[in-house]
Amino acid sequence: MNGAYLHGVPLYYTYVLQSLRDTKLYIGSTSDLKKRFQLHQVGQVFATKGRLPVKLIFYEAFQMKDDAIRREKYFKTNPGKRSLRLMLKAYFSAGIRPALSAAKSV
Repeated sequence: MNGAYLHGVPLYYTYVLQSLRDTKLYIGSTSDLKKRFQLHQVGQVFATKGRLPVKLIFYEAFQMKDDAIRREKYFKTNPGKRSLRLMLKAYFSAGIRPALSAAKSV
């Protein structure tokens, strides 16, 4: 069994990474968050390879893949970026500011 399961149902994730090199955010979705994050960390994901190291700053779990993908797409819109800023207000107030316009897809 790869990925996580809830009551025998696989979980799908929408996640946000922040580059500690340039502060830009990467928004993606996956069925195996742990494995996908490891791939990002070792430079095996093209979109973040040149922006390492990256930090996982947010994720949400869904029971339906379509819901995770829909959320990923939403976070890449201007209203979605505003939502992320509000949800992570304390994080961004305490640390590195995001470059939200550079969000990429998986």
